[in-house]
Amino acid sequence: MMKAQINSNTPTHSSTPRKYFGTDGIRGRVGTSPINAEFILKLGWAVGKVLARKGYGKVLIGKDTRISGYMFEAVLEAGLSAAGVDIHLLGPMPTPAIAYLTRTLRAQAGIVISASHNPYYDNGIKFFSAQGSKLPDELELAIEEQLDKPMTTVDSAELGKAVRIVDAPGRYIEFCKSTVSSDITLNGIKLVVDCANGAAYHIAPNVFQELGAEVIETGVEPNGLNINLDCGATHPHILREKVLAEKADLGIALDGDGDRVIMVDSEGNILDGDELLYIIAKHRQELGKLQGGVVGTVMSNLGLEQALNGFDVDFTRVAVGDRHIISELAKRKWYLGGEPSGHIICLDSTTTGDGIITALQVLSAMQHKQESLAQLKLGLHKYPQALVNVKVTESGDLALKTKIQQALLSVENELGKAGRVLLRRSGTEALVRVMVEGKDATRVQQLADQLADVVRQELAG
Repeated sequence: MMKAQINSNTPTHSSTPRKYFGTDGIRGRVGTSPINAEFILKLGWAVGKVLARKGYGKVLIGKDTRISGYMFEAVLEAGLSAAGVDIHLLGPMPTPAIAYLTRTLRAQAGIVISASHNPYYDNGIKFFSAQGSKLPDELELAIEEQLDKPMTTVDSAELGKAVRIVDAPGRYIEFCKSTVSSDITLNGIKLVVDCANGAAYHIAPNVFQELGAEVIETGVEPNGLNINLDCGATHPHILREKVLAEKADLGIALDGDGDRVIMVDSEGNILDGDELLYIIAKHRQELGKLQGGVVGTVMSNLGLEQALNGFDVDFTRVAVGDRHIISELAKRKWYLGGEPSGHIICLDSTTTGDGIITALQVLSAMQHKQESLAQLKLGLHKYPQALVNVKVTESGDLALKTKIQQALLSVENELGKAGRVLLRRSGTEALVRVMVEGKDATRVQQLADQLADVVRQELAG
């Protein structure tokens, strides 16, 4: 019997309470604390003061294309300078590019100004360490401690200087191409590439063109307000229509900061992260290059787990979020993991999720096997999945609610080994997410609705 799961979505990093940092930096609506100019100025100063303790160095700042990026780039620069730290400005760059450049340019840290797949009126700040990975817990805690102190400015002779890295896009384009075998060319392949009017708009099309593909660009005209607006990985049906209209071989949709990807095959089928992860894992297994197994999340489809197990690949689940996936991969010394959202981690190529590199891994499998995208996904049979979000007013451990436990057990017993149940509190909203998987789509939806009703009765006052 597949065991029902209750997941609190508790971060795997330090349990010390954070005042500002979430599981992936700081994010919110622009103009609403803490995403305002005053706080971000002091945040830049606090980061600079903490880094300055570890020795003089430089910090990279990159951003996506939302209009507030101009404001936050300027105040971060001012705050870091006031702390005596030099700044290298990258301009609009995908999040994974900033991680890569932080590492290769030997910076002490990289700062990303982005709210990823959110609308333009949101923004956020996240950080990479000198190794291009998430900031260590002790640094996050030190920054929060520094934020509580009065802001000061170093002597004028010690102020940080700012320079712009003009060749940043070219450096990253070459890096992306280097992640696939030198014998891989995309000659004769027609692609539609949707950049979500985001950070990859001037990079992704060039990567695929330079490898020989015929590229039809869309979502490459950012105006500060249209990032993720009816385009990109959050709206794959738009890409589907374009692929079919252009009679393209496939489509690639990135999100606003370029760290996730959704693809569409020539028949108009949308492939999410589970299907892309399956294609990459199977190809690596066939080549003898898959080290260990694959890490998914509690949201990964049961069909993915069964398909991977079918060709002797281990699969394990963690809480939602790339931080959890990367932590588990490091612990097991594995390289490959991902989420249904299209956030795929290939640790043998890069240190974080990267939509362009993920797409190149899939294209590499197509070229090596001389098969279409539709053919590559054969063998993965996804289970129908129903997800219901329940607004709640009561907190507390779901596992201690007797009626919820009884309802869970009832659904679990009905599904047996042919299904899966998950209850998960949202990490950002007052919601409980109810997910049910099984063979019959109609019955799965009914069971999800029934379970959601019990959760609502117990936790919604």
